[in-house]
Amino acid sequence: MILEYIEHPAQVKKLSIEELELLAIELRTFLIDKVSRTGGHLASSLGVVELTLALMYVLDLPEDKIIWDVGHQTYPYKVLTGRKKGFDHLREKGGMSGFPKRHESAYDSFDTGHSSTSISAGIGMAKARDLLGQKNKIVAVIGDGSLSGGMAYEALNNLSALKSQMIVIINDNNMSISESTGGLNDYLAKIRLNSGYNELKYGMKDSLAKMSGVGEKVDLAISKAKRGIKQIVLPTNLFEDFEVTYVGPMDGHNLHSLIETLGRAVKLNRPIVMHVKTEKGRGYEPARLSPTKFHGVEPFDIKTGMPLAEKKSKSYTDVFAKKMLELGAAHPELVAVTAAMKDGTGLSAFAKRYPDRFFDVGIAEEHAVTFAAGMAAGGLHPVVAIYSSFLQRAYDQLIHDVCLQQLPVIFAVDRAGLVGKDGPTHHGVFDLSFLTGIPGMTVIAPKNRYELRAALDYAVELKTPVAIRYPRGIAWKGMREHNTPMKTGKSEVLIEGSEVVMLAVGSMVETAVKAAELLSEQGIDCSVINVRFVKPMDTELILKYARSHDLLVTLEDNVITGGFGQQVDSLLEEAQVDCDCLNIAIPDKFVEHGTVAELWESLEMDAHSVCLRILNRLKG
Repeated sequence: MILEYIEHPAQVKKLSIEELELLAIELRTFLIDKVSRTGGHLASSLGVVELTLALMYVLDLPEDKIIWDVGHQTYPYKVLTGRKKGFDHLREKGGMSGFPKRHESAYDSFDTGHSSTSISAGIGMAKARDLLGQKNKIVAVIGDGSLSGGMAYEALNNLSALKSQMIVIINDNNMSISESTGGLNDYLAKIRLNSGYNELKYGMKDSLAKMSGVGEKVDLAISKAKRGIKQIVLPTNLFEDFEVTYVGPMDGHNLHSLIETLGRAVKLNRPIVMHVKTEKGRGYEPARLSPTKFHGVEPFDIKTGMPLAEKKSKSYTDVFAKKMLELGAAHPELVAVTAAMKDGTGLSAFAKRYPDRFFDVGIAEEHAVTFAAGMAAGGLHPVVAIYSSFLQRAYDQLIHDVCLQQLPVIFAVDRAGLVGKDGPTHHGVFDLSFLTGIPGMTVIAPKNRYELRAALDYAVELKTPVAIRYPRGIAWKGMREHNTPMKTGKSEVLIEGSEVVMLAVGSMVETAVKAAELLSEQGIDCSVINVRFVKPMDTELILKYARSHDLLVTLEDNVITGGFGQQVDSLLEEAQVDCDCLNIAIPDKFVEHGTVAELWESLEMDAHSVCLRILNRLKG
């Protein structure tokens, strides 16, 4: 076994190609075994094993820097940078993160959880290196899916002006780029990265630039001639159009070729794009055949690839998926939009039944929102299904392109609140703060699965911007008997009491009901209100209950800053209502990874903790 002796990248550099190939097999076996126990992102990581080994063989880490885009593909890197033991508690509370974390290891140079950021970060690090007079190498590894994000192209445009060392590696595992393989391609890659060739090419360019008047004209004529010949002989190359040296596509599982090409690339003081073809799930047949299923998995049986735990009940995403089919049948103008999350948001069935009315725009959240706004302006009624943490990326588009024009776009905001093991980059705990701050936006947080269906019916009839937020996980069935028809800006009274009133938002209604039962055992009489409409707020009802109760408690699965609780505080102050108010919300900090239940308990936001906090406040 080679892997058991590898504790840091310097040891990888001492291995032969044959030993590296054996290590690749051991790495895949290790990852499959560990992820089958803990769950995690498997298919992407299995695809980059050889690429990771080649990078470690050529670079001097941690002095040289690798920015991984996104973090899903970093498991082999974590194994080889001294974190093998961390896989026993991968993504568990207090354990190792599934993403790069600078605080976790000196080998992690930049935190990445969302996509399309690595080239921008790499350019920034390269410029910092140059200005500080350092000589380390910078490499950004970006997945092909991440190239659908506009930020990547903004960075590529800036990369051409860098004029110093940086390597962008495109990890292409499912991209529509014409295949170019064989001996000729390998030969061209060597020629293009030959230091003598590049010195001659760019040396001539620099010399011509110094020739006043004449040099500039000659350089322009040569450039035009070169482009003309390329257009006749070769297909258009986007990266060459950005004036960045392009190499590839090349086999991402050929260690010899990868090491040789990378070795040449790091010697050149120029921005270079390496296009590497890899296979998601390589080395594990279930993951290779179903890479989407094994993108992020729960613990599974290695022999069959099937999850160990059976799905017990419908999730909120399942409820949304079924309701979308009903709405699609009833409303021919209804269309659905997602940003590379067809399966995750539950739109696969809609896409199959209504292929002409479904649009997956790739990892491009900003475009998704404005695209939907355009369709709304053209007479359609778009539903944009998107995770809460990803919707953050389209904040300007929400304001400028949707709400300013009061266009009828429905936002199905999935994964609102804490999502668990993916941690701080994926928790959807800011949407109430940023959505309620936009004029004209209606924000609904359903209390259970039945109210989610009702909220979607309501939103279709509203004909103005509306966001419906719901959490990850099993859709609550409780309080089904309370089904007050939805009316704009009106909350729903679930339990009548006299001492304490709890105003609960969305998934926190279940917590409030349980806390009220515990408080009742302590002799405390509670009212529980399903807020339902976070915006517009039911000011009349809130003021009524604030005046008639000793303590008003707000509960929300959102950060406290700018959230529902603080808005209630402002309302009470403005109305000059003298009522003690306790805001229960996520503190002003980033919440780490763990199970959702563990995180609620650690934040003192589970039912038992809420009960204790209220009792302590009453004792005051």
